[in-house]
Amino acid sequence: MEFDSRTLDFDTLFGRHAPRTVEIGFGNGEHLAALASAHPERDYLGIDVHRPGVGRLLLAVEARRLTNVRIICHDAVEVLERQVEPQSLAEVLILFPDPWPKKRHHKRRLVQGPFVELVTERLQPGGVLRLATDWQSYAHEMLATLAANPRLRNLAADGTFMPRPQRTATRFEKRGERLGHEVWDLAFSRI
Repeated sequence: MEFDSRTLDFDTLFGRHAPRTVEIGFGNGEHLAALASAHPERDYLGIDVHRPGVGRLLLAVEARRLTNVRIICHDAVEVLERQVEPQSLAEVLILFPDPWPKKRHHKRRLVQGPFVELVTERLQPGGVLRLATDWQSYAHEMLATLAANPRLRNLAADGTFMPRPQRTATRFEKRGERLGHEVWDLAFSRI
């Protein structure tokens, strides 16, 4: 679907009322398609700017005959700001966002205070923000940024990183593994 500055009516969009998950930067969509297939009782909105990845996810949605997936090819910040109502999401997934590894580019990283605040506002109470990265410095930066938000609570027992959950590996996760990178997972719930 095309970006529109009007607020999305999820019940109309999906034709039902169900828990909603947004995956930001879904890559080729393999993880999102697997989740939607495994959890038909939930609705999924994928947001990404990479058109070839959007095409791959559309093919997977068609091949699996998934009715619980919608896709927006646009900047996630604008979509969240303009199209997603506060407290309307059960879950937000950000798996392997661009790490912008050069120090001079760190300001381009997605997971920063204002963005985390925006996501937190869109999560319903008890909603969960899940992140993963294979860049250690970014993992620790994410942890500090999320921990600084007073409306989020770390779900890790030790207050740091979560054990790796069962998930379909994304292209970027597989690439990191091939390079010998460790993976760090985070999960925070909205208070």
